[in-house]
Amino acid sequence: MNKLDSSLCDIHYMDVIVERNRWLNHIYPLIKLVVTICFITTTISFSKYDLAGILRMGVYPIIVFVLGEVSFQDALRKLRVILPVVCLIGIFNPFFDRQPMLEIAGVTVTTGMVSMFTLMVKGIYSVLASYLLIATTPIEKICHALRLLRVPVVIVTQILLTYRYIRLLMNEARHTIQAYSLRAPNQKGLHFKVWGSLVGQLLLKSIDRADGVYESMLLRGYNGEFYYDTRISCRAKDYAYLATWCTVFYCLRVII
Repeated sequence: MNKLDSSLCDIHYMDVIVERNRWLNHIYPLIKLVVTICFITTTISFSKYDLAGILRMGVYPIIVFVLGEVSFQDALRKLRVILPVVCLIGIFNPFFDRQPMLEIAGVTVTTGMVSMFTLMVKGIYSVLASYLLIATTPIEKICHALRLLRVPVVIVTQILLTYRYIRLLMNEARHTIQAYSLRAPNQKGLHFKVWGSLVGQLLLKSIDRADGVYESMLLRGYNGEFYYDTRISCRAKDYAYLATWCTVFYCLRVII
């Protein structure tokens, strides 16, 4: 399986797990979005030297992984490109901030080392929280929650269409590469001389497909705003979920 097929399978897998009949999947989308925002905001509010406080915030992703029955191994596999980039944040801190902070087994730990690990953990927690939101909430419901928070319709529309259109773009790219492979069976990969023409063909096909999608949207009554399912409303358990996590975040940040 090539990379395009693997990416398409990952997108299909995400569409499948968000529709599962799990307790966390039925929590009101706006509540889950607000909890995620509160968690990320609380996490990044810690001091760059408060590594112990940041590690305590790991309670949230651990519990949500369990409640949502989301595979941690799958999360690491899907985020294998993003997490290393996130871990690069603050990697140069030990070189610029060399003030000794403590000594462990004869090894001097500097404030730069602590701040580096703190920034890494902050980034990892934020990425995992975002992944958990996407893995338990369909993109349409996330966009509906964003609109309820008064996010401009242009931004929400771009998010929704980008998520939906990326699959079409990847399918077009796969068909283009397959056609090229059939015409050059003994060649491994794409020859650099055809990169320009293949990208141009892919761009033209994408524009043509985008026009078709937009015309279909107009025929179905699109007027600049998507209409979402409003039959579901907040219930008592949704408010309890929000209140519980807000209390936990407050305790982890202020009291403990």
